[in-house]
Amino acid sequence: MARVPAMTTLTRAARDYVALRRALGFKMVEVSRCLDDFVRFARQERASRVTVDLAVQWAKLPATAQPVTWATRLRIIRQFAEYLRTIDPKTEIPPRGLLPGTYRRKPPYLYRNVEIQQLLQAARAMRSPTGLRAWTYATLLGLLTVTGMRISEALALDRRDVDLREGVLAVRRTKCRKERLVPVHETTREALLRYGRVRDRVHPRRKTEAFLMSENGLRLNHCSVREIFVRLSRAIGIRTPHGRFGHGPRLHDLRHRLAVSTLVRWYRSGVDVERRLPVLATYLGHTKVTDTYWYLQAIPELFQLALARVERAGAR
Repeated sequence: MARVPAMTTLTRAARDYVALRRALGFKMVEVSRCLDDFVRFARQERASRVTVDLAVQWAKLPATAQPVTWATRLRIIRQFAEYLRTIDPKTEIPPRGLLPGTYRRKPPYLYRNVEIQQLLQAARAMRSPTGLRAWTYATLLGLLTVTGMRISEALALDRRDVDLREGVLAVRRTKCRKERLVPVHETTREALLRYGRVRDRVHPRRKTEAFLMSENGLRLNHCSVREIFVRLSRAIGIRTPHGRFGHGPRLHDLRHRLAVSTLVRWYRSGVDVERRLPVLATYLGHTKVTDTYWYLQAIPELFQLALARVERAGAR
């Protein structure tokens, strides 16, 4: 049986593992990043193979992370170790449950209408050499607000995915690989049409097929978008000026806002929410309707509306 004698072999094994999984249809974006980091850590520790102690030491970094993050990191290494064991029998596989952690969904920040308007105004006021940055970020924030798309889905939109004639978005690169069509309101279609004209005037020779473009004519980068969003949210006062980067309202909360506002509107109008929930789940791209049910227990107002509906039904 072949032995893993050197760090270069561990590095190669990690790359082969990622390539194999991708060939099976897995994206492996986060796993690849974690394995690269683990190999660097192993090099620092002068370790040539995976051991339980090494895996746990790496998994518990950073020390300030939540236990669920540690558990997720260890799970990635355990799966890699299971593969590596077929190459090097001395590889140690971390036992399941060694670092238990339960994921707790962060309560959403529900933007008020005035805050949405302030965010859009701050985006429109952004300066850049061509003026495209303001158009791009105002369009992006508006699109996230009215569609509830994930930020990754919006950034992945290509021109062919945006039907400006029918007002339908084809969301292809999704979190759960569940493609869907997202119809938009006429006002949204017109806003996207205006953005497309400005974008093409600024960059008549396209460098990318992305619908939303950066100032230099390339696809928007998630990290850059998040950084600019933090600056905008600080500028309008919904995030402290010197708070930690990860603290405060998130772009993802725009998705929560759409889901919650839709459910509240349904309850107040008296429609059968139970029958409508699968429709909302499909629109949002949830793989399970239980992901949509989460809002009923996470939002006090929704819980009260649902409880009142049950009480009225019981009184009949």
